[in-house]
Amino acid sequence: MNPKAVAVAGATGLVGRQMLKTLEERNFPIKSLKLLASERSRGRTMTFKGETVPVEVLTETSFEGVDIALFSAGGGTSKKFAPCAARSGCVVVDNSSAWRMDPDVPLVVPEVNPGDIAKNKGIIANPNCSTIQMVVVLKPLHDAARIRRVVVSTYQAVSGAGNKALDELTTQTRAVLDGKESAPAVFPHPIAFNVIPQIGDFEDNGYTSEEMKMVHETCKIMGDDSIRVTATTVRVPVINGHSESVNIETERKLTAAQARELLAKAPGVVVTDDPARSVYPLAVNATGKGETFVGRIREDLSHPSAIDLWVVSDNLLKGAALNAVQIAELL
Repeated sequence: MNPKAVAVAGATGLVGRQMLKTLEERNFPIKSLKLLASERSRGRTMTFKGETVPVEVLTETSFEGVDIALFSAGGGTSKKFAPCAARSGCVVVDNSSAWRMDPDVPLVVPEVNPGDIAKNKGIIANPNCSTIQMVVVLKPLHDAARIRRVVVSTYQAVSGAGNKALDELTTQTRAVLDGKESAPAVFPHPIAFNVIPQIGDFEDNGYTSEEMKMVHETCKIMGDDSIRVTATTVRVPVINGHSESVNIETERKLTAAQARELLAKAPGVVVTDDPARSVYPLAVNATGKGETFVGRIREDLSHPSAIDLWVVSDNLLKGAALNAVQIAELL
């Protein structure tokens, strides 16, 4: 790969920092690096490959001479600045939800639909974290037996909601253990020692915005609008690593053994499935790893052509930063 001029917008945030770490660990060929953030970060510096890099304030002219920009600065910021970057001749890989369902913007998971990258007009969308880990597992099964329906329940870590959410979990946990109260600010209810069946705002159909992201994004990434998806997304008091219970109905029956074999060969997937020894994917084991882990692979007793899976991945890595960097590598 030829060295590229790279910018990271939202560099000081949780995902932005992970993007920098991932670029460094994967030795991405960087000719120059520009770190961008809001006015609040003016004067800050960050370290990349042992060098101190200043953080600049993001403006409409920040992308002159930049080849690839990784955005993780929120939907409003992306809506405003991603078109500016594209007009400058830069290709944006955006981690927000701003562009995901735009028909002119590819929504890409490299293990699933890498060819869609070529359709970009200056902006490529990075999918929702919970969608990414699920479609990496769905792809080989869909190719083999065609998926008709997916029922997914997620158990999502607080890191998916950012630094303030992590602080809230820590503060509330200490308060509960000390017999005190701590009012929620990030989440609608206390998250410590609790489970909250709401991620995002509720829509008129009773689903949350996070659940509808999984519905719509899955079909777009898989390139098949006939796949029916229903989701329940839940926030749990876990620091990092999203877990999912996924039930998959296929057109042609897959045995558990066949599914296990397909998944073992799939790119980016690691099968961790030995229930006799209590071996299955765990959020604590997935943290810091770029693969998507799958286990508890079994045939659905209530349906003649369905299987159940347990899917776990690091939401800050494969669910965000790593997926974006993989797209940049393909670019």
